[in-house]
Amino acid sequence: MTINWRWYRFDEFDTAGLYAYLKLRVDVFVVEQTCPYPELDGHDQAAQHLLGRDEAGAIVACLRLLPPGAKYAEPSISRVIVTPSARGTGAGHALIAEALARSTALYPGAGNRIGAQERLQRFYAMHGFEPVGEPYLEDDILHIDMLHAPVGTD
Repeated sequence: MTINWRWYRFDEFDTAGLYAYLKLRVDVFVVEQTCPYPELDGHDQAAQHLLGRDEAGAIVACLRLLPPGAKYAEPSISRVIVTPSARGTGAGHALIAEALARSTALYPGAGNRIGAQERLQRFYAMHGFEPVGEPYLEDDILHIDMLHAPVGTD
C-alpha cells in the first residue's frame, strides 16, 4: 500500500478535508470502540495533524502532535488511527515513525509522552516508548502513559 503523508496545521484544512478527518476519528474512537466521549477536546487548534492517504485520496492513517504543555510537559502524539483496510500493512509503524521524526524536529530534546491504550503497549514499545506509572481507566478503556526518551539521550 502506498501512503502519501502530509502534515497540516488546523488552519490549513479545507472544509471537506477537516470533515473527513474528524469523521474518521469519531467513526473509530466513538463508534468502532463504542466509547461515547468528547472527541473534540479543544486541543486540535494547537496541534499539528498528520494524514496518510491512499492512491484514491482516502485517509487511511492519521494522528495529531500536541506541543509541549498542551497535555503533558513533553510533546504528545495522540488520536492515532489506522483504518481497518490499512491495518496489518505496516501503515501504523510508518505513521508513528513520521510523527516521532516531526516531534524531534520541532521539539529537539523534548521526548514524547503518550496516553496509550494499554492493549497497544507492545506496539508503542517497538518505537521506543516505555511505560510510566500504572494502567488507568480513561473513558472506560484501560490506558497507560508511555514516554519516548529525547533522541540522543540514554
